[in-house]
Amino acid sequence: MSIKDLAQTIAARKNSNPDTSWTAKLLNNPDKAAEKFGEEAIEAIIEATKGNKSRLVAEAADVLYHLLVMCAAHDVTFDDIEVELASRSVQSGLTEKANR
Repeated sequence: MSIKDLAQTIAARKNSNPDTSWTAKLLNNPDKAAEKFGEEAIEAIIEATKGNKSRLVAEAADVLYHLLVMCAAHDVTFDDIEVELASRSVQSGLTEKANR
């Protein structure tokens, strides 16, 4: 599954029953979605510092999922993110950071 496919699946869950869908439950509670993203990000950092590649892969997948859910809970689409990334590709990362 691509990240774009995942984002589309998450968007499709927006109108699902939160009693039967974890994604719908998070989408209906933006604060909880943000909290879960933070938890997963920390878990990924821990696995990265341990050097356990397979655990880092699993946690990275969780981070991507929860990031997309958090964004969708705030009506930020994957297309919005792609547009932002494209706008950043016209200059180097060092230049972009210097201009902030």
